[in-house]
Order: sequence, then structure tokens, then C-alpha cells
Amino acid sequence: MKTITWVKMIAAGASCCIGGPALIYYVTPSEEELFSRYNPELQRRSLENRKGKQEDFDTFVTRLKQYSKSDKPIWTAWEEDDEKTRKLGVQAMLEAKRAEDAAAEARRQEIKGSLR
Repeated sequence: MKTITWVKMIAAGASCCIGGPALIYYVTPSEEELFSRYNPELQRRSLENRKGKQEDFDTFVTRLKQYSKSDKPIWTAWEEDDEKTRKLGVQAMLEAKRAEDAAAEARRQEIKGSLR
């Protein structure tokens, strides 16, 4: 091939490889620009929920760090922790139900005692 063809191909490749990402960088708005385009109601809701979302993200990252310290893969450690949490939740629900049933039975006995 001729040298001019190689030069054209290199120039075309460089323009695609460099110009494409540069165009995307130029066209993409920043977070502040996007936020300023929100209507006032969405801005208010976004500001109200920002702290909670940040806390959720922080706890998520903390849990991932804990899972990564074990020898097991992260998804396995995640499933084990999820199973433990689920079991604790079920136990708490059962205990609450038992306490509620005991309180209801005590009220029944009190009502029976007051009727006699």
C-alpha cells in the first residue's frame, strides 16, 4: 500500500479513538448541571433523601469490606450473612407473636374474671 493510505488510516483511527471520547466528555453534563435542571420539587426531594442514601451506601461498602476479609468469595459470605439475618428476623417475629398471644390470653382471663 502507499504511504499516503497509511497516513490517512492512522489519522482516521486517531480521530475516532481520541475524538469520540473527547466529544462524549464535552457533551455529558456534570452532576451540578443535571441537578439545576430538576424542577424545584425534585430538587427538594433529592436533598431530603441524600443523607439516607449516603448512609445506605456507607453501610453497603462497610459490609463488603467485612465480607472481603473472609477467605470465602464475597457472594458466599453475603448469602451466609443474609441467612443469619433472615433467621434472626423470623425468631424476632415468633417472639413478638408469642408475647402478643400471651398478652391476649391475659386479657381474656381478666375479662372472664371480671364477668363472674
